[in-house]
Amino acid sequence: MKIYIDFDDCLCETARSFCEIGKRLYGKDVPYESIRSFNLQESFDLTDEQYEEFMHEGHKPEVILGYEETPGASRVINEWIDQGKEVFIITGRPYSTYETSRKWLDDHGLSRVQLFFLNKYGRDFFYKDSTYNLELEDYYKMKFDVAIEDSPMAFKFFDHLPDLKVMLFNRPWNEDCKLPGDNYHRSPDWDWIREQVG
Repeated sequence: MKIYIDFDDCLCETARSFCEIGKRLYGKDVPYESIRSFNLQESFDLTDEQYEEFMHEGHKPEVILGYEETPGASRVINEWIDQGKEVFIITGRPYSTYETSRKWLDDHGLSRVQLFFLNKYGRDFFYKDSTYNLELEDYYKMKFDVAIEDSPMAFKFFDHLPDLKVMLFNRPWNEDCKLPGDNYHRSPDWDWIREQVG
């Protein structure tokens, strides 16, 4: 079995950290539960200039390394690996964060997972000369049995896998999202996902 897992807000509590960043940089007190859009510029009502600074701040090494693990993530993933399942972390972060992202995984007991960077959201505008180590054409050659995501914007990357079982990790910004098929399931936590995947 091959499992695709998104990094931010599936493995770690990225959005909660951005709430702190928004308050610290701009005095924007946006509670986590009030983030109704995956577009953080919209959720935090930021100008283009503020949003660029906001994203850069959230991707600094010391900030990334401070992201809290989503409860149960490393435990469940390591169980899967012990069972012989293959786990692939496919993140939309820029490749410039590779070393820090790899260190976060290693520090949280996930040294055995494979890590790939894919330009999922066209954010490279905010990272000058940013590169990604996985081209779309290479990604589309990869096959997965299960995918764990928090962003409805990523659903388009699953269209080539009609039998894929997709676990949408419940977050405030996807509560109003309509699931596109019977193979999509709302997932409250990692233990629930574990039970579904087996």
